[in-house]
Amino acid sequence: MPSLNSILAVILGGGRGARLYPLTQMRSKPAVPIAGKYRLIDIPISNCINSEIFRIAILTQFNSVSLHRHITHTYNFDAFHTGWVQIWAAEQTIESADWYQGTADAVRKQTLEILATDAKFVLILAGDHLYRMDYKAMAEHHWEKKADITVAVQPISKEDATRFGILKREPDGRISSFVEKPTDPEVQRKFISRDDPARPFLGSMGIYMFNTKILVDLLTNFPDYDDFGGDIIPSAIKSHSVYGFDFDGYWQDIGTIRSFYETNLLLTTSNSPFDFYDAKLPIYTDTRFLPGSIVEDSVLRDVLLAEGCRILKSNITHSIIGIRSHISAGTVIKDSIVMGADYYEREAHSVAFGVGMNCYIEGAILDKNARIGDNVVIRPFPRTADIDNEKWYVRDGIVVIPKDAEIASGTKIAPE
Repeated sequence: MPSLNSILAVILGGGRGARLYPLTQMRSKPAVPIAGKYRLIDIPISNCINSEIFRIAILTQFNSVSLHRHITHTYNFDAFHTGWVQIWAAEQTIESADWYQGTADAVRKQTLEILATDAKFVLILAGDHLYRMDYKAMAEHHWEKKADITVAVQPISKEDATRFGILKREPDGRISSFVEKPTDPEVQRKFISRDDPARPFLGSMGIYMFNTKILVDLLTNFPDYDDFGGDIIPSAIKSHSVYGFDFDGYWQDIGTIRSFYETNLLLTTSNSPFDFYDAKLPIYTDTRFLPGSIVEDSVLRDVLLAEGCRILKSNITHSIIGIRSHISAGTVIKDSIVMGADYYEREAHSVAFGVGMNCYIEGAILDKNARIGDNVVIRPFPRTADIDNEKWYVRDGIVVIPKDAEIASGTKIAPE
């Protein structure tokens, strides 16, 4: 079989991330913090490293400064290692002055960089999914089948069929038909391929392995095809050998505020479907030299607590408390995500980083460096509520305090 060194991983990280706004107000989607101390981009990069794929390119475009900073601080191989993690930013060229127009177009605009690596295979990955996957097994499946393209597939429910590409597969594993995000029930019915009524469809995970020559040919010969799921894959199955690789582990697309919120809070329980620590397959992130967290006279239930925090006489339930968080006395936090702070303040401020005294916070996301004054009340809104305020937002009923925002003492954010 070919060597894993012949694979180039390309992580798509350039999208605007509109569905995760306002968390993407000041950062790209892959740079959004998760689980108190990680960022979404850490997931695919760690999966690559654990799968012994050490050449990794990240395509960026929108609000990419914090993503660049995180990558350069975190992923540096030593001089005796042939691997690298590189940022490939969108750029204007003689051939094109446009920004990326879609997932396939983003890769198309980096064709020269891909060819320069001399990689025989390209693994296309998304930058906003939570899962632990052995790409080596997918590569070996690709080679055993002598495939031109391999698509990672997972059983999905009827409710999720409109969110993913769904496919039919032949007994030998070859994909015979593919449709992207079908809304027509008749079309969906034609793609039922499993006996399980809970998950009757096979869905694409947005993870693709291409023979490099095939990828370049498709991108070159079909210049109007801008998306892999919507354009490239449906076309390729008519003329190339496209196979499905089964993955039935935990996998979550974190594309909306609601999915981000619920996925994070799942991590707070002892029976969480995903564990960030695995002795053999860890998830890596920036190495920070932070002290252990101090919890003084407080009650914590089902709390994921990161390092460097100070919690004073508070009651916290089913919540994530991110790095460098400061929670003042008398505060109650429930069903919330507190992302913490990027640094410790050295100078006094009228409202300090963190949550002030005697606050009640429920059903909220407090982004990095948020300043919540004393006696602030935040409660969740009905699931359908979407509100844009000058200093706060509501998305699908979840109150979001954006990065660096300040909420004055005595403020009440709650349904009337």
